[in-house]
Amino acid sequence: MPFVSTIAPSAAEGQVREMYDRVLAEQNAIPNWAQLFSLRPAVRDAWAGLLGSIRQNMTLRRYELVTLAAARALRSSYCSLAHGKILATKVFEPAVVERIMRRDGDGLLEPGEVAMMAFAEKLVARADQISDRDVAELRGHGFSDEEIFDIAATAAARCFFSKLLDALGAQADSSYNELEPTLRAVLTVGRPVSAAPSPATAGR
Repeated sequence: MPFVSTIAPSAAEGQVREMYDRVLAEQNAIPNWAQLFSLRPAVRDAWAGLLGSIRQNMTLRRYELVTLAAARALRSSYCSLAHGKILATKVFEPAVVERIMRRDGDGLLEPGEVAMMAFAEKLVARADQISDRDVAELRGHGFSDEEIFDIAATAAARCFFSKLLDALGAQADSSYNELEPTLRAVLTVGRPVSAAPSPATAGR
C-alpha cells in the first residue's frame, strides 16, 4: 500500500477516470504507479508527454538500456523490473538482461552502449561531477550532441519518476512475481515486489 490515500479505479470520476482509461488502453491494466497519479492526473499526462518527446528520438534498445541503468542506480525496483522485463522480452534473452544487471554483460553490448549506461549512472549518482571528458567519451563512440542530450534527458527523467514512486511508497505490481525467479531477483534492487494484486483495473 502507498503511504498516501489514492482514488481506486472503481471510485474514479472526471479527470481521474479519464487518466485511468488512458493508462488502461495503453497497458491493459491500471498499475500501482498510476494510482498515485490519481492525486494529480494532469502530472501523469505531462509525464507521458515528456517521455514521448524523449523516446521518439531513440531506438527501443537504447532507451531501455539507459533507463535500466538509471533505475539500477536509483535503486528503483519498480522501474528496474518494468524496463528489465521489456529488454528481456523485446530485445535480449532474459539471461543477457541478468548479466547486464550483474555488471557482467559488457561483452554482450556495444562499447558505446556500455559508455552510455555508465554516463546515465553517473548522472543519477553525481551529476555535478560530470565533465566535458564524459561527454567527449560519448562523442568518441559516435554519439551526436543531440543523442547525448537524449541519453541525459532519459536518465534525468527517470530520477523524477522513480523517486516520486519510492517517496510515496508505490511497490512494483504483484504481476512481476510471475517473472522467472532469477530475473526477478536481480531486477529487484530496492523495494520488494507487492504481494497484493492491484485493484480491479476497469473500475466498472
